[in-house]
Amino acid sequence: MGNILEKVVGDFGGKRRWWDYKARIKALPANYRASAEALERYLMYFGSSKSDSLMTMFEDLADLLEQAAADEIPIREALGDDPVVFAEEFLANYPVSEWIGREQKRLGEAIARAAEQESR
Repeated sequence: MGNILEKVVGDFGGKRRWWDYKARIKALPANYRASAEALERYLMYFGSSKSDSLMTMFEDLADLLEQAAADEIPIREALGDDPVVFAEEFLANYPVSEWIGREQKRLGEAIARAAEQESR
């Protein structure tokens, strides 16, 4: 029965993790919450396509921002001056999205082929 229910409505554990994460973000002070939501949009696009990896990444982000808020660390000090650099360095700790990995490989191969033609 559990497998049928999961196929119809999805994995409840994953949904619970998402709801818990969103509640944690909502509880942050406004400036940390706004930063979390902006990072979430970016990480959602570039992060792993596997929901478990993505949720681990979001939970780690919540941990980081909760700690920064508790320690009253200013956003710029916690995340740095360039949010894209922060996001990319943060992403480097997690598996690459399958489609991004394929596109990175495809780009590398295309440039390698172009370089080979140049040397002929």
